[in-house]
Amino acid sequence: MIKAKIEGKDYNFPKGITLEEMLEETKLHDNRIVVAAIMNNRLVDLSDAVEEDAQIRYVTMNEEMGNRIYRRSLYLVMTRAIQDLYPGSRLLIEHSLSNGIYCELHKDRPLCSRDLALIKEKMMEYIKRDLPIRKLVKSKSELVEIFEKQGYLDKVEIMSYLERDIFTVYELEGNYDYYFYNLAPRTGILDRFDLHLQMPGFILLHPKKGKPYEVPEYVEQEKLAGAFHEFEKWGKIIGVSTVNDLNNIIKKGKFKDLVNIMEALHEKKIAKIADQIAEDQDKNKIILIAGPSSSGKTTFAQRLSIQLRVNGINPVSISTDDYFVDREKTPRDENGDYDFEAIEAIDLELLNEDLLALLQGERVEIPTFNFLTGKREYRGNYLQVDREHPIIIEGIHSLNDRLTEFIPENNKFKIYISALTQINIDRHNRIPTTDNRLLRRMVRDNFFRNRSAAATLEWWPAVRKGEEKNIFPFQENADVMFNSGLVYELAILKKYATPLLKEITPEEEVYYQAERLLEILDCFLPMDEDAVPGNSILKEFIGGSIFE
Repeated sequence: MIKAKIEGKDYNFPKGITLEEMLEETKLHDNRIVVAAIMNNRLVDLSDAVEEDAQIRYVTMNEEMGNRIYRRSLYLVMTRAIQDLYPGSRLLIEHSLSNGIYCELHKDRPLCSRDLALIKEKMMEYIKRDLPIRKLVKSKSELVEIFEKQGYLDKVEIMSYLERDIFTVYELEGNYDYYFYNLAPRTGILDRFDLHLQMPGFILLHPKKGKPYEVPEYVEQEKLAGAFHEFEKWGKIIGVSTVNDLNNIIKKGKFKDLVNIMEALHEKKIAKIADQIAEDQDKNKIILIAGPSSSGKTTFAQRLSIQLRVNGINPVSISTDDYFVDREKTPRDENGDYDFEAIEAIDLELLNEDLLALLQGERVEIPTFNFLTGKREYRGNYLQVDREHPIIIEGIHSLNDRLTEFIPENNKFKIYISALTQINIDRHNRIPTTDNRLLRRMVRDNFFRNRSAAATLEWWPAVRKGEEKNIFPFQENADVMFNSGLVYELAILKKYATPLLKEITPEEEVYYQAERLLEILDCFLPMDEDAVPGNSILKEFIGGSIFE
């Protein structure tokens, strides 16, 4: 017998029992929403047998990791269905969009709604049969042979960069695929999905975190789609859409040209935004900048200010942090802790009154928030602006109209910034934007806050929760979106993030996250950071920025 502590409860089981069998016996969760488990701080499949005493937590679709596992399990079913229906076609799984994942299917003719109906029908056939998704261990040579037969030559190439000889792959009805996540044990639980035509591709709709039984409706995100489309064109300009493309450039020593082109594209976009603001200078009095954690807002705001000055405009900045309510008036979250990210943590009435007064040419004393005492103070910081001095407000709530509700809408120019991932590992393995930002933050936290990678990983779920509540719902309110992602950045961040992640031991709860991120970084060849200019957004995270 073995002893298992499962989510705080003690159990005894026969040695060799699987995690799926444990779940059936304990009935701790509905097995329709459980997709994996964390055993002794490692992410494992439900089909894995337990051979010794263990601490176990089941991973459900109510958390980000479980939601990703569900999606990737759907990818395997979708790939199998497309192979049946359209042999020789190429499925590309691209990025998050409109409550789902944007995909493209390249075949002998353009995709149509009839194709999607057939794909969905075929996927449901596999799901209704409740087929096992088998986990297999293969040598590199075995897997190369399998992938060559399936036409997955991009996977063969990326494996050549991985310094290991054993791989875990998943198989469904003769189709093998390699993922950077575990997968669900069976197809039967994958019945919640839909397909929506979004030319030239389609959206795979799936349940959202916290709502595991619902398939959300398609929601048009025209501006976000436009941002992705714009940077897809950039990818064609520089010839980089996958990690293989990037590695080949690094291997040939041509990465300096790549960096210069990417940075020039960033600068051109920032200049264009500044031109838009200047074209209607008398109306665009308040410039609002919002974006999730580690999107590069600080550097972007500095570079935008420079481009505005080129247009004869000298912006001033106001920090919403200085308008925090006194500490004792700060709202609390469900755990009773101060919720500094709630919009109610800001004195909205005072902020709006000061902004209105400034827009009318009045001289206003701007407060300073004392974070030691938790009180707002006045220290003689006066501000007065005219038509040549628009006000920049940067913060998580900047696109929420409640923040500036007293200000006429036509006096606001709203900018959303995020590091939207522009590069995939291969046609079926996308790099989530969230992981890109997480690695940025991990490196910056260590550089500038002496915080360990483990501490950043532990804090990240709270950061994500705040983003989903306070930032993402308002992103389509933006007048313009700026993608701060750089196709080369993970090749730079690898040097800094890898040793930090390797410091995390198997005894730490976030060990499984470190393993996953290291596996992604292993795909990248390292790149010389000296090629990165001092005004690059990436410098905000690795140090050496000219704006520090």
